[in-house]
Amino acid sequence: MSWFGRDKRQMVDPADALPGRRSPLPTLERSLVSGRPLKPPFPEGLQTAVFGMGCFWGAERLFWNTPGVWVTAVGYSGGYTPNPTYEETCTNLTGHAEVVLVVFDPAVVTYEQLVRLFWESHDPTQRMRQGNDVGTTYRSAIYYADEAQRAVAESTRDAFQQALTSARKGEITTEIAPLGAFYYAEDYHQQYLHRIPNGYCSMAGTGVSCPTGLGVTAEQP
Repeated sequence: MSWFGRDKRQMVDPADALPGRRSPLPTLERSLVSGRPLKPPFPEGLQTAVFGMGCFWGAERLFWNTPGVWVTAVGYSGGYTPNPTYEETCTNLTGHAEVVLVVFDPAVVTYEQLVRLFWESHDPTQRMRQGNDVGTTYRSAIYYADEAQRAVAESTRDAFQQALTSARKGEITTEIAPLGAFYYAEDYHQQYLHRIPNGYCSMAGTGVSCPTGLGVTAEQP
């Protein structure tokens, strides 16, 4: 297969994905923001969410500043290459999206509230890109942990699409899929905008609010 001239917005075929490696990359054990563990097991009663919103630096800061979020980490998900490096994901030959793992307390902030923040804080109508960041790794994505999260993701998508249409905006292109493997990104990506507050952040919303009171919640049994 020739990679030269390949459209970065075209998902790689699994057979053509980079091989990756068996062992996970070495990564930070604790958040530079809170000092809490980045990896499970997490305290009882907490839940997790995984979102792709383009460059994961700004997405992570958005969520670590949200009350009720216990810890955040950035990584790669939704693709084929095991334990990819950042350089490999940038080729758009791993199938992965840049994502943020959000560990939250549902007694303080609900999954629906986090999903509404997701919809409003980036532009989900941009196919395989966010702003000047172009490629499958920058796609908009919600990777759900269970059927309750799937129901929230889909119902809020439909409601937000109505609001976007009323505002004469485009069609949502967000991938909504079951969460597969989440691979932690390298140390220098974790809490990047905490270490470099004025660092690059491409996130920009549509200016449209996601409707509230949809009556769907992601509660664990």
